[in-house]
Amino acid sequence: MNVPVDRPEIGREITAAGYRTNVHDHGEGGFPLMMIHGSGPGVTAWANWRLVIPELAKHRRVVAPDMLGFGYSERPEDKIYNRERWVKHAIGVMDELGLDQVDLVGNSFGGGLALSLAIEHPERVRRLVLMGSAGVSFPITKGLDEVWGYQPSLETMRRLMDVFAFNKGLLTDELAEMRYQASVRPGFQESFAAMFPAPRQRWVDNLASNEDDIRALQHETLIIHGREDEVIPLEASYKLAELIDRAQLHVFGRCGHWTQIEHASRFARLVDDFLNEADQAAAGDK
Repeated sequence: MNVPVDRPEIGREITAAGYRTNVHDHGEGGFPLMMIHGSGPGVTAWANWRLVIPELAKHRRVVAPDMLGFGYSERPEDKIYNRERWVKHAIGVMDELGLDQVDLVGNSFGGGLALSLAIEHPERVRRLVLMGSAGVSFPITKGLDEVWGYQPSLETMRRLMDVFAFNKGLLTDELAEMRYQASVRPGFQESFAAMFPAPRQRWVDNLASNEDDIRALQHETLIIHGREDEVIPLEASYKLAELIDRAQLHVFGRCGHWTQIEHASRFARLVDDFLNEADQAAAGDK
C-alpha cells in the first residue's frame, strides 16, 4: 500500500478476528516480529514504534497493528474492551498475515497482552520482550490513573507528556499539539473513554495474568523498564523477572515510560541482539 507522506500512521488494512485493522508491515526477510503498542490517549502503533521500526526491520519482518479500538482500527459497536478480546484480536492479526509464530514485543498495556498471548498460545511465540509492562497486579499509579482518565485538552496532554518522559527536552509544544490532535480525531476519544472507566484499578488487574501461569512460561524473555517510570512501577518488572524463569531484566536510568523513544537506538540494539540469539540458534540447528 502506498502511504501518503503526511499520513505515516496509516499502514494497510486487513481483517483480523472479524475487525478492520490498520497494520504496519515492514521488512521482508528474517523471523517475524510483532509489536503491540501501549494505551495512551490518541496512541497508534506508528506513534509508539516509529523510531525503532526502521532499525528492527533491517533484519526481520516487523508487524505493528493498531489494536482493536485504537488508532485506525475498527471500534466494536458494543464498546466492550478487555484483555481476552484484545488477545483474540492479536491472534487474528497473526492468522490473517499467515504468521504461525512470531517474536513478540509489548509496551505497557501491550506488554500485558503479549504476556497473556504467550501464556495462552505458547506455540505462537518464539521470544518475548516486555517493555514498561503491565501483566502483574500492582496498586495503580497516579500517572496511569491520569493517562486512562484523560479528558481532551491541550493543557492536559502537556501534563501527560511530562508524566511519560524523563527527558523534558522531548516535550516540545509541537509534540503536545500533535498528540492532542491525535486524541481528538473522530472516534478516538469515544473508544478510549470506554476502555478504562473509573475505578481503574480493575483494569490493571484485568491486564494481569495468573502468577502460576507466568511461572510456567518457558520462553526466553527480555524485560525492559525505565527507572524513572511514573506510569508502570519498576517493581512490576522486578516481579516479572522473579516469576519468569528464562528472563533477563534491563533497566534504563534517566528514563521514564517511553524507553523506545527516550533511548530509541539503545532499545533497538538491545532487542535486535536478543532476537539475533534465537536466529543464530535456529541456524545452528539446520
